Amino acid sequence: MLSSYSFASSDTPGKVIAGWVEKISIKNQSYALKAKLDSGAKTSSVHAENIELFKRDGQRWVRFQLLLEGAEGAEGEIETLTLEKSRVRRVKIKEHDGDHDSRPVVELDICFDGRPYAVEFTLTDRSAFIYPVLLGRRFLAGVAVVDPEVTFLTQAQCR
Repeated sequence: MLSSYSFASSDTPGKVIAGWVEKISIKNQSYALKAKLDSGAKTSSVHAENIELFKRDGQRWVRFQLLLEGAEGAEGEIETLTLEKSRVRRVKIKEHDGDHDSRPVVELDICFDGRPYAVEFTLTDRSAFIYPVLLGRRFLAGVAVVDPEVTFLTQAQCR
């Protein structure tokens, strides 16, 4: 069934072959985020700063900031994007030391390989990691096959 993957592109449905690191963008933003594609992680996560939980009309919401890197031709420029999203749920993430971290989950509209997706992300401090975004199995299933030998096979912006 390899042929169904070989011909997938931004214009056709099906799984795309992606590298182990790709660039994504937040919908309607020209700035990009580098994302590690990790089939070992169940949930996707994004580096967020100044995470504030609050209530709006009795519902749970989250205010947070994303740091976005300049798009093509503007590398090195950083823009801070402040977002407010309803909290989808909370998850407990097992840390390497055995402890658990409780994180809020929000849905973000992203572009991956030129196509829009609504993806659930945990919000966390990923400053100790090389890549600000981790795309896990929940996102990758049905979307991409990861080639661990290459990087940056897809386009970050939606068409």
